[in-house]
Amino acid sequence: MTFWVIHIPFLNVPGMALYPFVLVKKNEYKRDAVLINHELIHLRQQLELFILPFYVLYLLEYLINLFKYKNHNKAYFNISFEKEAYAKEQDLSYLKERSWYNWTKYC
Repeated sequence: MTFWVIHIPFLNVPGMALYPFVLVKKNEYKRDAVLINHELIHLRQQLELFILPFYVLYLLEYLINLFKYKNHNKAYFNISFEKEAYAKEQDLSYLKERSWYNWTKYC
């Protein structure tokens, strides 16, 4: 998978995946293996959903969670894509063995 890591200082979060880019708030985050792995998991999720449907599902799930929990953090952390990425971000070999559509296990 080809991707580029780009430093965006005005980003509101440490990192973000927008296929095929990983955006990072601080230049030193380019060397943060766990953060990069988290974002690479998102890039893989985006690829398997042909990119645009990923964003639609991500936003839809966030909005449903926001209605359900009435709290931004709870809504965000309960998005299935985020659950997978946070659960596996420390496992730097995860993407080598990951099954397609593995995020569905976190729904």
